[in-house]
Amino acid sequence: MLNLSQNLNCPRKRVKSKCPSAPLFVVTKGPDAKMSITEKNPSVEAVKNVVSTGALAFSIIIIAGLIFTKQTSLAQDVHPVLALIVLMMAVIWLSVVEGGQASLVGLAPVNRDLYAETHKIAHKSCANVHTNDSLDRYLLGRQFMVVFIVFAVNIAGGPVAGAELLGFSPWILSIFLGFGLAMILFTTMCGQLNSQVNASHCMLDYLNTWPNYVTLRVAKAIEFSGVVHASYIIQIIVAALAGKKIETKELPRSDLHNLFFYFRCFMSLGLLIFAFVVTLAALFEGKTTMWESVPNAAAVVLFFILMCVVGLLEGMQIAFFAVAKLPEDERGDNFWAKKTCALLFHGDARNLSGFMIGRQLCVVSCMFFIARVTSLDVDPGAGDSTLWGIPGWAQIFLNFGFLGALVTTILASIAWQLVASAFPIAFLSNPFTYVLLRLCLFLESTGICNGSYVIAWIHRKLGGFQRDEVYIGTAEERRAKAKADNLDNINVGAGRLVKLPAFAEDAPEALKELARNDTAVQEYISLIQHQNDPEKR
Repeated sequence: MLNLSQNLNCPRKRVKSKCPSAPLFVVTKGPDAKMSITEKNPSVEAVKNVVSTGALAFSIIIIAGLIFTKQTSLAQDVHPVLALIVLMMAVIWLSVVEGGQASLVGLAPVNRDLYAETHKIAHKSCANVHTNDSLDRYLLGRQFMVVFIVFAVNIAGGPVAGAELLGFSPWILSIFLGFGLAMILFTTMCGQLNSQVNASHCMLDYLNTWPNYVTLRVAKAIEFSGVVHASYIIQIIVAALAGKKIETKELPRSDLHNLFFYFRCFMSLGLLIFAFVVTLAALFEGKTTMWESVPNAAAVVLFFILMCVVGLLEGMQIAFFAVAKLPEDERGDNFWAKKTCALLFHGDARNLSGFMIGRQLCVVSCMFFIARVTSLDVDPGAGDSTLWGIPGWAQIFLNFGFLGALVTTILASIAWQLVASAFPIAFLSNPFTYVLLRLCLFLESTGICNGSYVIAWIHRKLGGFQRDEVYIGTAEERRAKAKADNLDNINVGAGRLVKLPAFAEDAPEALKELARNDTAVQEYISLIQHQNDPEKR
């Protein structure tokens, strides 16, 4: 998520912009020659903003209509007002989770003394997370939170089979309800992208709230509980296969701590196996919320395909960051890896930002389909036979979607990220990665999610957010004050889940500085730039 050119040590000129998606600076090729940046047409972008915002408003109307006509899973069991409150709270919490991650990762290298007095809650959060390997533990728990919240949003606002609304034509209902576009747009723009936009600009102001601190503590509590500790088993296996040691800032564990750690690992592995078996059994018996017209065997195949697509999308952002850090003799010469990186880092690297936006849309879409495929649809009170004849209360618990969220978190997200961190070149050396990159860039180019910029602008105005430079200065100014950023606080490499920020041109200064100071990054991007510059061929 770095705005890079052929020479990363070249001068940079700050430019002002009213649009959240506009570049923060212009990059020049060499000391004198200015590199032209392909700016987006303001008129076209304005049209996209209006259309996207209109589509979002229409989606919200449809979702509200479904809830008040009791055509969502939760609205059928509770009062529609309560279902609406649950949906809104879930989406708001999702936005806090997404924005909080962007802020915590972006602030990792920054000296906390710079904002200890101006942003006390943000300082408290960073002091808690930026110690030893605490950031990794937070990211692990946060990943489960995201998946579980998306599953909860689907239960609260997702349409039941055969849902209809009077006054709308069938083809509109087919697109917004059947395909799930209404829920996808609502969740992506209101629950994810808008908070990422603001958090990439205003990390301190965004993080300086108690809901962010509480969310951080919940994420760490989830990790401590051991529910997702099976991920550590995968981490150990992946690192061993890669022949790399997992670096840690923690003190060696005592025998008692090791016993507690591995107990949670195998407990989590048992839960994962149980969840996987229950999910497959429900699919083969047709006891999920999957459309009745889809055969059970086809639902199973679709489940695995969607898991692989989500895994590829989750791992790609890890691999894109890791590959830039590899020395030249480890980069390989695979056709698809080179083609993917050439497209990603072409020109001023705007494709990197486009990928992250399009990727978010793809991941949410797949998550909703996975939620539909894996969520159990058994009502013991209506006389439905429970899975394996278990008690009704146990079946009701399984219907909450906890097991599907656990399977998706570990097998469709974390596992792929760990593999990508250890084998970035191998991960990118397949045509599916390139195809997904093209798909993400196409989705972003349509402007379908531009409404998130409108929401972010409103949120920023209401919250009075200011850019981080107002409080702590630029990386250069911090260095001049003997408060230089410490890039060692960002843990990367085999077995690490640190991802690229959501917006390339708005990446934190510390990550931009990584490109300026790391010769391996400079050489790699220069190589990509050289291969794609016709004048150099």
